[in-house]
Amino acid sequence: MPLLTRMLTAPLSIDVRRGAVASLGDLLADRRIATEGRVAIAVGRGQGDQIADHVRPSLTHCEVFQVEGGTVEAAVSLGSKLRGGSYEAVVGIGGGRTIDATKYAATLAGIPMVSVATNLSHDGICSPVASLTHDKGKGSFGVVMPLAMVVDLDYVRAAPVRLVRAGIGDVVSNFSAVDDWMLAADECGEPVDRMALTVARTAAEALLHQPGSVESDRFLTVLAEGLVLSGMAMAFAGSSRPSSGGDHEILHAIDQLFPGTANHGELAGIGAAFCYQLRAMHLGTGADRLEEIVSCLRRHGLPVLPSEAGLTVEQFADAVHYAPRTRPGRYTILEHLGLDRDAILKAVEEYVQAHGH
Repeated sequence: MPLLTRMLTAPLSIDVRRGAVASLGDLLADRRIATEGRVAIAVGRGQGDQIADHVRPSLTHCEVFQVEGGTVEAAVSLGSKLRGGSYEAVVGIGGGRTIDATKYAATLAGIPMVSVATNLSHDGICSPVASLTHDKGKGSFGVVMPLAMVVDLDYVRAAPVRLVRAGIGDVVSNFSAVDDWMLAADECGEPVDRMALTVARTAAEALLHQPGSVESDRFLTVLAEGLVLSGMAMAFAGSSRPSSGGDHEILHAIDQLFPGTANHGELAGIGAAFCYQLRAMHLGTGADRLEEIVSCLRRHGLPVLPSEAGLTVEQFADAVHYAPRTRPGRYTILEHLGLDRDAILKAVEEYVQAHGH
C-alpha cells in the first residue's frame, strides 16, 4: 500500500497572544505533558522569575531552577538535576540562551520541554537545535523540539527592543538558507525536503512585507509565528538546513572570531544580505531579494553594514573567509564560489558602498 501521508513533528500547543502566561498552568495540567504534575521550571535572569511566580500556585509539585547562561556546562548541570528529581516535564522560561540550555537539559533527562519565550531574538524558541557555548566557542546541538510553545506578548514588550526585533533578521535569513539548499541540490545532488523548504520560505515571506513594527501586536504575532515555523521546518527536515545556510556560517564565524559583537538574529540578517550580494555579483541572481532584505532590515532598525554590528570591513571579510569551516559538509553559496580573502574583501567593500547611508 502506498504511503499517502507522513507524520510531522509539531508542538501540541502554540499560544501567541497577550496574557498567554495566565493559561500556562492549565497547559501543564494536560495529561499528555504531565500526568501527576511533577514539573520543573528553569528560568534565566530577568522576567523568568516573575513568570515562575505567576504559574507556581497552579502547580501541585514544582521546583524552580536558575539557569546560569547558555552554556553546555549549565545545560548538563540542569539535566542532572532533572534526572535526579523524577520530573515529568520542564518549562524553560526566558530568552534564547535559557531556552536552548533547557532544551538540551530536557533531552539529556529524557523528558518533554515547554518553551515560554520572553523575547523573540531567534528561532531557537521552537527548534530542534540548541546553540550553546563551550570551552572552544559556540556549537549547535541536536535536541528534541519543545512539546508546547507559549509567547506572551505582554512579556515580549517588556524585553529590550533590540532583542525583540533581532528575530526579524533570523526569519528573513530563511530566504538565503533555502536558496543555498536548492543550490546544493543542483550542484551536489543533496536531497531537499520540499515541505520543510515551503514552511521556512513561507515564514520569511509573511514577515518580509508585513506592515507595522515591533510596537504592533499584529507584527509581533507574525514574527513569533515565523520563528515557530522556522523551528518546525528544521524539525521536518531533521536538520537546520531550511533555516541555516551561508548566512549562519557567517554569523557562527563572527561568534568564534569576534565574540561579543551583534546578537544572533542581527548577524543572521547581515549574513543573508551579504550572501545575496555574492549571488548578484557572481551568479547574476538575487539582486531583487537583496534589496528586499536590506529594505526590511533598515525599516526595523537592524544592522545592515558590518560597522553597524561592531565590525570593520576587514573583520567581516575575515569572518566570511572563515565561515565554511563552521559547518563542514554543508554546501552554500560560500562553498560554491570558493572565493579567496582578497575577492571576499572586494565583495564586502562593494556591499558597503552600495548600501551605506
